Amino acid sequence: MRDASWQARIECGGLVAGAGFLVTPSTVLTCAHVVQDSEPDTLTVSFPNRPDLPALPATVAVHGGWAGGTADPGDLAVLELAGEVPLRPARFAPPDAWHRPAEWVVEAYGFPAGYEEGQLARYRAVSTTRVAGQWVQLEAVTAHGQPLTEGFSGAAAALPDGRVVGMIAQRAGEPGVLVARMLPTETLARHWPGLGALVPARDDGEDPTPRLYELVRRAEATGLACSPDQLFVDAVGPFGPELPPGGFPSLRAAVGYVQWEVVPAAEALARLGDRLAELLDGPATGPARTAPSGDRAPILVEIDHSGAGTDQVTVSVSAYRDGRRRPVGTARLARDEVREYVQRGIDRAFTHLAPDAEELLAFVLPRDLLNLPVAHWACSTDDPTPLGCAHPVVVNDRYRHHSGRLRHKLGKKWRKLSTGSGTPLHRVDCGTPEHPPGLRRRLGEQDAALVGFAAPPEGLPEHFAVGLTLPVPVLVWPRSGCPGPAGHPEPCPGTAFLDALAPCVEGVPAAELPRHIQALREEAEAAEEPGRHWARDVQLLWDDPRCFPEPPASLHSPVT
Repeated sequence: MRDASWQARIECGGLVAGAGFLVTPSTVLTCAHVVQDSEPDTLTVSFPNRPDLPALPATVAVHGGWAGGTADPGDLAVLELAGEVPLRPARFAPPDAWHRPAEWVVEAYGFPAGYEEGQLARYRAVSTTRVAGQWVQLEAVTAHGQPLTEGFSGAAAALPDGRVVGMIAQRAGEPGVLVARMLPTETLARHWPGLGALVPARDDGEDPTPRLYELVRRAEATGLACSPDQLFVDAVGPFGPELPPGGFPSLRAAVGYVQWEVVPAAEALARLGDRLAELLDGPATGPARTAPSGDRAPILVEIDHSGAGTDQVTVSVSAYRDGRRRPVGTARLARDEVREYVQRGIDRAFTHLAPDAEELLAFVLPRDLLNLPVAHWACSTDDPTPLGCAHPVVVNDRYRHHSGRLRHKLGKKWRKLSTGSGTPLHRVDCGTPEHPPGLRRRLGEQDAALVGFAAPPEGLPEHFAVGLTLPVPVLVWPRSGCPGPAGHPEPCPGTAFLDALAPCVEGVPAAELPRHIQALREEAEAAEEPGRHWARDVQLLWDDPRCFPEPPASLHSPVT
């Protein structure tokens, strides 16, 4: 080992009881069974590689909950020294470092009988599989190596470069059997949460761990009201692991799960820290605080051709809560039955949402039905209020929703958008001389996030296809009005639409556009002549994969 000064010797009443290692200038980690017989004022810690430093009295500050049996979990104790020592504490490796086969050999510095100055042992991890979910089994590198006897209990299990990956906790088998067990750092942190702040997420580049745990400390001290489950979903992103069954009981539990179970963890921990900082301090830029799209609870309505005839479609309604998709119902229907089925399905889906959830109704449609007037559908047979006035209603193209390639690119685009305020509107006028390849190049070069069309999809089909196949998060168009170049009237209603739209949406954060368009629809509905209001037929395609953290399930076709 390059630096062994942080290796500690634990003595009880003047007798060597085991090993330990310095984790902060005044804190030493060891096994609970090493100090179980210590009497008050008899526990001392010394550092054999720094004989110039006197032994310091110590007290047990934290106990891991060990019950006393050989196979009982929580066999660790945190010792608080009487003062700080001028030594550099042990350096921990990232959680996944010892998983790499080339680094499965660990070294331990212990104090077996007859070796008061210490002795080294080299062992190899048998597998990454935990024994009883707690220990990693070790075996000697050679048959003639130093056995891990009682004097090694509490010693750091370190990689050859000195980075710590766990603690020697027990000898398995009879004396002389060269098999032992270690508690890896993630197990240690499970029994002593304070360890999490000391273990880096990465060796290269900026480590997000210290900042994140400071934010957690602030959140706990101020009693911040937040959803640990939603923070986890925001952190791991749409393609990360699913929320564990039952969710998380606390913010610290969610942070620990990301730190120890998500690989690689650094980016997820950084995103979790950014989100927590927003909740504590507000967004880094912009005068107003806005709710990110990740906080929305979507109700998803998928409509697709069933394959059983032109009049038959398959409809699926789902709700999302705590990052999990909860199916409400799926049916094959005639087209004239779809609206009533969707109304009932949406009503049932609301029972799956959290009481304080900010709802979003998202319709995933095949391209030829993308102009379906879903925002105009009544809330129910008893409530004629248009859905688009009662809730934020958006549509999405079915191909986009199921394309892994576009989901990946859109996810990156949204992470970039979340750091800004508003976004400019990129216009596509109905009489544009721009060819579709030119439009693709323009939107790509300008990194467009918001595109407005002067005509519905059938009016500008080739230009519209460009917008749908690029990772443009938001598309807006009028459902009716200008039919496009084929029947272009003067003055052009499409131009008037874009002229009115631009000042209403530019400067609005992309995450807030669904709610903003809802307000415009309400304004149009309340106008003296609703049919003449420019926003009466606005259609919004708003596509944020973070709202749908699970891979979307394909609709089942009943046609055999």
